[in-house]
Amino acid sequence: MAFSEEFLSELRARADMESVASSYVTLKRRGRILTGLCPFHNEKTPSFTVYPETQSYYCFGCGNGGDVITFIKNIENLDYVEAVRLLAERVGLDVPQDSRYDAGLFERRRRMFEANRLAARYFFKALYSEAGQAGLAYYHERGLSDAIIRKFGLGFAPKGWENLRRYLNGEGFSDRELFEANLIRKSSRSDRESYYDAFSERVMFPILDLRGNVLAFSGRAITPDAQRKYVNTSDTLVYKKGENLFALNLARKSKAGSLILCEGNMDVVALHQAGFDNAVAGLGTALTEQQAALLSRYTSEVLLCYDNDEAGQKAIRRALSILEKTTLHVKVIRMQGGKDPDEIIKTHGPERFRALLQDAANDVEYRIMQARGAYDVSTSDGKTAFLTDACKVLADLQSPVELDVYASRLAEETGVEKAAILAQAGQLRKTVSRKRERDRLRDARAAAAPAQKAIDAVNPERAKRLRAARAEETLLASIMHNPDIFSQIKGEIEPDDFVTAFNARVFAAVGACMQQYGHFSLSMLEGDFTPAESSAVAAILAQIPNLADTLQECRDCIRVMREEKGKVGRGEACSLSDSDFLKLFKP
Repeated sequence: MAFSEEFLSELRARADMESVASSYVTLKRRGRILTGLCPFHNEKTPSFTVYPETQSYYCFGCGNGGDVITFIKNIENLDYVEAVRLLAERVGLDVPQDSRYDAGLFERRRRMFEANRLAARYFFKALYSEAGQAGLAYYHERGLSDAIIRKFGLGFAPKGWENLRRYLNGEGFSDRELFEANLIRKSSRSDRESYYDAFSERVMFPILDLRGNVLAFSGRAITPDAQRKYVNTSDTLVYKKGENLFALNLARKSKAGSLILCEGNMDVVALHQAGFDNAVAGLGTALTEQQAALLSRYTSEVLLCYDNDEAGQKAIRRALSILEKTTLHVKVIRMQGGKDPDEIIKTHGPERFRALLQDAANDVEYRIMQARGAYDVSTSDGKTAFLTDACKVLADLQSPVELDVYASRLAEETGVEKAAILAQAGQLRKTVSRKRERDRLRDARAAAAPAQKAIDAVNPERAKRLRAARAEETLLASIMHNPDIFSQIKGEIEPDDFVTAFNARVFAAVGACMQQYGHFSLSMLEGDFTPAESSAVAAILAQIPNLADTLQECRDCIRVMREEKGKVGRGEACSLSDSDFLKLFKP
């Protein structure tokens, strides 16, 4: 363990699980527990559960679980030591030094952050040097002021393939460290190992996390003959592009009450300069579920602002399919007067873009608009096809009021009776309802699956010895929830009484913690159990409905375990060879 249990106990006491989780998730109390929408995956029905009594959490939708340290580690994308340090900083607790991590993962991440910070400073200074005049001219031609350049820390990678490498070597960073940070790359053109800068002759956009750490870079070519328009940092120890958003560190402070999701970095910078400080962008990939969950933490409304071309429309459809799984209110900005926000603002000014924001279509309006654009509605066949597709959209609506509003609009637009439109939507609705019910049942089954899968993945014996495993898990959950039970039964049971080896390990680890510290927390498993194993223990701990409420029920669990252990013993004895059987009776 990296830190003393005394320190970790004090940290957990100050960093209450409920209050920490509440700063990221809206929680509602349900008796002894609290529930909310999971911040780790998209969902509309709350499956994220906080247990104040055990200072733990578990999501029955995705299987993510642990204690307050695990929560911060996962939600902030930190390693264990960084999570402890962040929590300690928040509650005003001094962190004791521990040299055992100096050469480990924590130190590698710290060095990578520092290398990225120095690289960002290098690119910024280079922009205002003689070597950076081409980059500065590019920014100015795009209408960016020096003030907005400073706000975003924009920079320039000068021509050449050893500039950044030499600078960072001089700052004490090895080629191996720079390669791991994706700041330099290996050359395949020579027999000996050699490296070159990842970025050359590119304007540079640093990507920051919410704490101001430089995670990565996006470099845009300024020469027409460049093979690639953009070069982006690949995933590293500190950066996962599908889990971050460009400029969220700035946009989350906006008072706008919504976030504008753009395609490109330049669109975001241009919008911020024009006064739309709630703009963010993806990072070279289609919108991911992790990014949607990230958006949900900081806003209740997202406005999609993608380019007005086929690729942009495809990206909108993809984003809508992801965002509809969340509780976010989604609108689509229709790019009229330019292909992207940067062009619209340059050509028509910020007020034109503000008008587009106000006229943004919700997801229903957008889908109907897309259906309309696919047909020639001036013909009978085209109008019929359009209404058929539009009624499919209406069939998805849950609100009778919404259904009536859109049916009225379609009737007025097409001249078709509203009753006919409602009838068509009603027929389709029956099909949709049956599908929705099948999906609901599937989701209900799936909701219970992660916990079982988490346990089954690390305890393969469970499926074969299910009665024993369930008794073991109920006993373990009872012990972890109530240290008094352990003190009363510790003389009645040993790890050898367990049928499944994994649960025996858990019991031994929990027992050791109880004996030494008088209590148990999931973070005490750090170092002895893998992340998958720790998730399985969290799933066991989350079995509130199955807890044995009395000492006698715990003893009943022990009885079942011994009965099942006896069956295993008899089965093993039957399969022993004569020589192995005789060994059992050796003095």
